[in-house]
Amino acid sequence: MLMKPNSAECLCELMAEFERNNERYKVMGKGSNLLISDNGVDCPVILISSDLGKVVFHGDEVICQAGMPLISLCKEVAKIGLSGLEFAYGIPGSVGGAVYMNAGAYGGEMKDIVKSCTYADEKGILHSMERDEMDLSYRHSFFSGKPYVIVDVTLKLKNGDKKAITEKMQELMSKRIEKQPLEYPSAGSTFKRPKGDFAGRLIESAGMKGFTFGGAQVSEKHCGFVINKSNASFNDVISVIKTVKTRVKETSGKDLECEVIIWE
Repeated sequence: MLMKPNSAECLCELMAEFERNNERYKVMGKGSNLLISDNGVDCPVILISSDLGKVVFHGDEVICQAGMPLISLCKEVAKIGLSGLEFAYGIPGSVGGAVYMNAGAYGGEMKDIVKSCTYADEKGILHSMERDEMDLSYRHSFFSGKPYVIVDVTLKLKNGDKKAITEKMQELMSKRIEKQPLEYPSAGSTFKRPKGDFAGRLIESAGMKGFTFGGAQVSEKHCGFVINKSNASFNDVISVIKTVKTRVKETSGKDLECEVIIWE
């Protein structure tokens, strides 16, 4: 069952109802860092969509609901000359998901610009949280693995030149297109960056560039991505991930950790 709340009140009512019934659930944004079993999931899914995607500007502060696409927010702040979010242009997630994962690229991270957020706990009660309480680190936050839902986020940006902001965004998008296998479906960057190294380098050094199982493949363009080359199944992708992790461990002694969240 897929449920799309169109207000914070509706979301809180849903969560309170699940709590009363002792019913577990999952929460999904745009799904850009998510790999879901072909068999689906065995519980309701709350979809935080663009129905919860409003944005309000107060000077250099931006209050944005969690369901707004991150790319759309980048465009909106660029229009009014607010800088600081350029790094996120091209990240295909939602604002809430970006905070949940502390999304980052090209030297920037959400923790650099987040001021505070509002979230609903498992009982559907709203809370406010300041950035210093969010435990934001590499692809991690206070919310990781918890049954809470980010409702809105306040970002602190800075005034800048509209033309320069737009040019920077276009430059970073060009880099993405050049370096990432965006021509194929994928769940995004598959593996987290190991401390002091790069997943792509370790995978290529292990001889796994282009490794294929079924319809899934380690991208030949960027080894950090497992792509859907040809009608790949969930099990195809999982098989590639497991084989890559095993081979990298054998050749480098390092354990790769998935950045992609897996629902089985």
